[in-house]
Amino acid sequence: MTRLQRIWWILRVLPVLFWLAGCAPEPVPPPEMTGELVVATRNSPTTYFLDAEGKPSGFEYDLVSRFAEERGWRVRFVLANTLDELLESVASGRAHIAAAGLTASEERRRSLRFGPTYGQVKEWVICRSTIKLPRKVEDLIGLRVEVVAGSSHASHLRSYNRAQPGLRWVEANVPSSEELLERVDIGLADCTVADSDSLDVARNFHPTLREAFVLASAQPQAWVIGPGMGTTFVRQLVSFFESMEKGRALALLRERYFGHVTRLKEADVLGILQKRTTLLSRFKPHLHEAQSMTGLDWRLLAAVAYQESQWDANAVSFTGVRGLMMLTEQTADHLGVKNRLDPRESILGGARYIVMLRDGLPVQIPEPDRTWMALAAYNIGSGHLHDARRLARAIGKNPDSWADLKKVLPLLSRPEHAGKLKYGYARGGEARALTENVRMYFDILAKYEKPLSESPDFGFN
Repeated sequence: MTRLQRIWWILRVLPVLFWLAGCAPEPVPPPEMTGELVVATRNSPTTYFLDAEGKPSGFEYDLVSRFAEERGWRVRFVLANTLDELLESVASGRAHIAAAGLTASEERRRSLRFGPTYGQVKEWVICRSTIKLPRKVEDLIGLRVEVVAGSSHASHLRSYNRAQPGLRWVEANVPSSEELLERVDIGLADCTVADSDSLDVARNFHPTLREAFVLASAQPQAWVIGPGMGTTFVRQLVSFFESMEKGRALALLRERYFGHVTRLKEADVLGILQKRTTLLSRFKPHLHEAQSMTGLDWRLLAAVAYQESQWDANAVSFTGVRGLMMLTEQTADHLGVKNRLDPRESILGGARYIVMLRDGLPVQIPEPDRTWMALAAYNIGSGHLHDARRLARAIGKNPDSWADLKKVLPLLSRPEHAGKLKYGYARGGEARALTENVRMYFDILAKYEKPLSESPDFGFN
C-alpha cells in the first residue's frame, strides 16, 4: 500500500470509527457521583422477581437494596436475558455490579473481579425420573444434557470432558437453570445442572425431578464488581458483608427466602386423607360460612387452603404471606382482614378474594375455566394473568380456555416473552402447578366429603 493509499484509507475509516465509538453506550458514572447504584441481575426465584402484587422481590434484590440504603444510594436494576449479557453489562461499565447468585469459580476469577463471598452452593446433576439415573460423569455419555451457556456448570463439564471425550451437552442461552429444569421435567432433555438453592425451589414445582450426583461441591457465591469501581467501593462491600454476617442479618435474609422451602408433592393423597380426619373438621364451620357468603363450594376452598398452608392456621411463607389461605398483608388490608392467623378471617377473606379475581375476568370465560384462572391469579396476581391471556391470543391460543392458558403460563418466565409483557416476568409455571394441584385436591375432597345443601355446580369434576 502506497503512502497516498494509506492516507486515503485513514480518511475513509476514521469517521466510521468515531461514529461507532459515539454509538457505544457510555459507562455509567460511579454511584458516589450520581447517588444511583446500577445492578445487573436476572429473573429467577432465587435472585430477582416481581411478586403477586407486582413488587420487586428476591434474595439478591433485598441484599442489594440493603447495601444501597446503607450508602444512601438509589438502586436501578438491569435485567439480562442471558448470562453472557449479564456479565458483559458489568465488563462494559453499563452496570456497577452483577448480583445474580453467581458462583465465583476459579476459572471466572481469572477474568472477573468478585466481591466477598456470601454463600455456598453445590452443583447438582438433575435428571428426569423415566431414565436410569447416572451416578458419575461418564454415565452422562449418550444422554441429552442441557446447561446454561456461560455458566460454571458448563465450565465444570468442560473440565471433565478432557478425561471423558465422549461427553456432550447443549449450552442454552437462558438466564438461569429454572427453564432447563422444566425442560427436563417434561421430557425435552434428560438431565441438566442446577445450583442447590435453585433445586430447592424447583422441587416445589417439579416434584418428579431426581438428583443424580454432585458435579461440584462448595462453590462460593459473590457479586461481580465492575472494572471502573475503585478500592473504596470494594472496602464498602467488605464492610457491608462483615456487618451482615456479624449481626446475623444475612442468615435471617437467607432463612426468609430459602429456609422454609419444602417439596411440593405431585399428589399428596395420603397427606390430605390423613389431615382430612384430623384437621379439616376444625375449619368446616368457617368453610361452610364462606360458601354461604360467596357461593364457592366449601370443598374447593378447603382444597385451596390445603394447597396454600396444608391446613396450618399459623403457616408463614418466606415471602411474608400467612395463615390458612396465605394472604399477603396488602390483600388482607384490602379485604378488611385484621388478623391473617385467625382461621375464620383468613377463610372468609380468601373466599372473597377468589370471587373478586373471578369477577374481574371477562364475562365470556365459562366455568370452570373462570375459577381455575382466578386461582392462578390468586398465586401470581391478576396483572400477570391478563398478560398470559394477551400472550395466548398473540400466539394463536384461546385466552378463554384454561386448557390453552395453562400451556401459556410458563412462558411468562421466559426472556423472549417476559420483556414484552406489561407486567414483566412471572413464575407462571408455579401458578399452573398450584392450580392443577387444587383441582386434584378438590376431586379427593369431593369424593369423601358431602356437599353443603344447594352447593353450586360449577362442573369442576
